[in-house]
Amino acid sequence: MTTFTVWKYDDATRADEVEEILRQAAREGLVEIHDTAVVSWPQGDARPTTHHGHEDTKKGTGWGALWGFVFGLLFFVPLIGAAAGAAIGAAAKSLNGLGIKESDLDTLRAQITQGTSALFAVTEGADLDRLGERVHGLGGTLILTNLTDAEKSNLLEVVD
Repeated sequence: MTTFTVWKYDDATRADEVEEILRQAAREGLVEIHDTAVVSWPQGDARPTTHHGHEDTKKGTGWGALWGFVFGLLFFVPLIGAAAGAAIGAAAKSLNGLGIKESDLDTLRAQITQGTSALFAVTEGADLDRLGERVHGLGGTLILTNLTDAEKSNLLEVVD
């Protein structure tokens, strides 16, 4: 089953560490990674920085566009103000088919603030118990959204 997962940390660099743990787990066959993205927001910075970790150039471009869209909605578009409210709502609704709801964006926006980081991952076939053991004790909150087959198909269509 494909999952969209977000781990949030109360440390601006921890998500990078966890991304490497996830990649090591993938090398060991505990999970298949379709893509990852990290948001880091050091204390005192006006906005977060983001990077996405897909290695495949063709699919990486699609993933980069998707992450850019999501992170734009999360962190940059809200700065424009109420005049853009309808456009933001319409853009956020376009993510519904990918399994990302507007309420999810609101939750993430509220939780990812200065001094925090987050790892966003799209994975498949994860041994969640064993992955949980690896990230246990690192101070993170794991948010897991299971995607339906239709949502998975839509998501993979965007990046292919």
